[in-house]
Amino acid sequence: MLNSKQRAFLRSQANTLDSLFQIGKGEVDEAVVRGLDEMMSTHELVKITVLKTAEADPKDLARDLAEAIGADVVQVIGRKLVFYRYSPKLAKLGKSIILP
Repeated sequence: MLNSKQRAFLRSQANTLDSLFQIGKGEVDEAVVRGLDEMMSTHELVKITVLKTAEADPKDLARDLAEAIGADVVQVIGRKLVFYRYSPKLAKLGKSIILP
């Protein structure tokens, strides 16, 4: 669980990120969750775009995906979702995000 200071720090870091993942009109199934989970193992902070053709509400989608992959929702703005999950793999390499 992130506190407000950590969330604000991560939001500032996410401003420069491009979306690494897109969710379209197909349902969020196990393959999408697995792909996002793999991406979270190599990137602690991930920005996702929910396409206009997607039927799900972005806030509900963010909550469900965060629960499925064990991540924290940093922010939801329009159709952009930002997730954070600590990665021990990146910490060993010295590339981990150091939270305030």
